[in-house]
Amino acid sequence: MQARCSKCSRPIALADVIESSGGRLSHLDCARSQGLSPEERALLFTYCSDHLAAQCSSCNVGFRMMELAVDPLGDQTNPCPRCHKDLTQNLRAHLFSCVALPSEIQHRTQEVRDAALILVKQSQQALDKAELQFREAEAHLFERQQALRAAMVKRADHHK
Repeated sequence: MQARCSKCSRPIALADVIESSGGRLSHLDCARSQGLSPEERALLFTYCSDHLAAQCSSCNVGFRMMELAVDPLGDQTNPCPRCHKDLTQNLRAHLFSCVALPSEIQHRTQEVRDAALILVKQSQQALDKAELQFREAEAHLFERQQALRAAMVKRADHHK
């Protein structure tokens, strides 16, 4: 089993941006599940607006944040202006390694991402454990049903 979004019911991937409320995980934005969080976007605009923040591997061209736009009809938030390849993961990688970010901010950003990964992994493990327990209970029920049927057949044969 895989952890699913409590809003859209789609599986939650490790790269998805999530939120947790009342013990239930959901995508921050179901339409753009791997998009930048508001905090990541703010940090990129604050600290990285004056230099290249994403490199398109297809075009071999670097872009500043202001050169990237949202795709209003698609699910990309940071498409390459030339080939339209999604550069969100490139921006996130830049954010985690950019020397322009104060070290404390960079450290806290990575801590937030790590905590989200741990939450998704633990949620997945809990689902896997619940699935295993369900399957074990199901097998136990099947065995008890078989034993009951066998006892009924034996009892019926005994009364003949």
